[in-house]
Amino acid sequence: MGSATYLRLERFGSLNLLSLLCLQNSSVSTVRFCSSSSSSGNSKPDNKKLVDRLSTVIDAVNDRKLPPELRGQRNNVRSETDLINVVEQRIWHSMEEGQFEKLPGKGKPLKLDTNPHADPAEDTLYRILSKNRCAPEWVELNKEIRSRISEWRMSLKKAWANKCSGDHSVWVESSEALKLQLKEINDKVFRYNLIVPFGRQMFGLKWEKEISYLEE
Repeated sequence: MGSATYLRLERFGSLNLLSLLCLQNSSVSTVRFCSSSSSSGNSKPDNKKLVDRLSTVIDAVNDRKLPPELRGQRNNVRSETDLINVVEQRIWHSMEEGQFEKLPGKGKPLKLDTNPHADPAEDTLYRILSKNRCAPEWVELNKEIRSRISEWRMSLKKAWANKCSGDHSVWVESSEALKLQLKEINDKVFRYNLIVPFGRQMFGLKWEKEISYLEE
C-alpha cells in the first residue's frame, strides 16, 4: 500500500474498525500472494510495515471518537466511567457559567402535543384520538390482556388449591377450561404484537411455566 493510499485512509475518519480490519486482511492476503513470486526475506518486512500502518490508522480513527479532553490518552480510558466523568465535568462547567439560566421555556411545562420522533401521520392520528379521549387499539388491547391474565391466574390458583386438597376431579375439569382460556389470551397477545409499535411486544402464557410457578 502506497503512502497516498495511507493518507486517504487516514483522512477518512468515518471508516469503521470492521472495514479497516477487512481491508487489512485482504491487503495482507494480496501481499502474501504477490510474495510467492519474490523472495521470502523481503515479504516479512513488507507485511509488518503494512500491518503497522493500518494499526496506526485504526488508532487514529478510534482516537477521534473520543471527546477532545481524552484524545491522545486512549490507553488511559479503561471504562465508560471515564467518558461519563467528562460529560459531568462539561455539565458542571456549563452550570457554573450560567448557561442553563436563560434557556427558553424555563419554568414552563413541556409542550408534548407533538412527538418529533413519531411518523407525522401517526402523530396526527394520536392527537385526534387524545382530544376525543380515545386510545389506540393496541393500548386498549393491552389493558384487556393484562386484566384477563390477572383473572386467569386467580382462577388457576383456586383450581390448584382444589388439587392440593385432593379434589382431582374438579382440577381436571377446571384445567381443561383454563387451557381454553389460555389459548384465547394468547390469541389476543398475538394480535396485540402485530399492531403494537416496535419494542412494546409481550410474551404469551405457557401452561407448563404457570404450573411450575405454583409448584415452587
